[in-house]
Amino acid sequence: MISTHVLDTARGVPSGGVRVELYDGDELVGSGTTDDDGRIRQLADVAPGTYRLVFHPDSPFFRRVEVEVVIEAGRDYHVPLLLSPYACAIYRGS
Repeated sequence: MISTHVLDTARGVPSGGVRVELYDGDELVGSGTTDDDGRIRQLADVAPGTYRLVFHPDSPFFRRVEVEVVIEAGRDYHVPLLLSPYACAIYRGS
């Protein structure tokens, strides 16, 4: 399972309303919009492999933020995005 969380680090609050898509190659396998707490608790259940997360934030600079992740069997993955107007970071959370 893949979940995510988007945090506005400039304001110190969650970012609700951010569209997130999950791709296996060019195939869309999951999508959602962050809730008021900035979370998508279950974006998709996926098989092991390489996937691409695409975030569409409301930002003056970023139109989208993409990251490729490798998913291993038998593990859940939480992939948060920390976002400010001109910087971002993505990490594997717990």
